[in-house]
Amino acid sequence: MPHLKTRTTSVEVDDEGFLRQPERWNDEVAAALAATAGIAELTAEHWRVVRYLRQHFLDSGLAPMLRKLCKQTGFSLKKIYELFPDGPTKGACRVAGLPNGNGCV
Repeated sequence: MPHLKTRTTSVEVDDEGFLRQPERWNDEVAAALAATAGIAELTAEHWRVVRYLRQHFLDSGLAPMLRKLCKQTGFSLKKIYELFPDGPTKGACRVAGLPNGNGCV
């Protein structure tokens, strides 16, 4: 199984780069996941999306529907794609540490 290494830890990811153990997610892991998607630095706007996705996942066990993500963050779908070029699922949900195939937006 592939691993993603950060400065202080190593986490197991699947073949698409999603965390195998979402409970191991933290800000450092998020930054490392973002870097694999070509996002050099997570801005406040990135964090707004990531934190919302993460909290929704912790509360419900699922990612929110895309419409709800846009409404709750105040970002248009176009803006989400600007922030996460791989899109809401392969980009934002992966950086937020959500597991692959959990019904991401």
